[in-house]
Amino acid sequence: MPALPEKVCQAWENREGPVVFSTVDENGIPNAIYVTCVSKYNEDTIVLANNYFEKTLKNIKSGSPGSVLFITKDWTSYQIKGRIEYHTEGPVFDDMKTWNPNEHPGHAATAVKVESVYSGETKLL
Repeated sequence: MPALPEKVCQAWENREGPVVFSTVDENGIPNAIYVTCVSKYNEDTIVLANNYFEKTLKNIKSGSPGSVLFITKDWTSYQIKGRIEYHTEGPVFDDMKTWNPNEHPGHAATAVKVESVYSGETKLL
């Protein structure tokens, strides 16, 4: 499994605001949402808490790949693309429960497994 480049790991620690999480439906129609409850699980996995997914969850269940877009405090953008794993139990889910705020339901941990990474038009992985 590809790992995030060190440059992107450092940028992740310097990100600003929510991330944008994108999926597509079975007809290829894109759906993008802001997500504030997100964490880097390890060097090849970004996890988003499913607190209120509706269309996004339907897309995930239909096999959609995912994209996580974030921006740093110095306005550099990064996009992480990969397949999605959906966890309702196990280590990834348990980890999500440790950082997801208690006031949100945390129905599942949505793991985007790194396959490619971009900064603007530049492919980093």
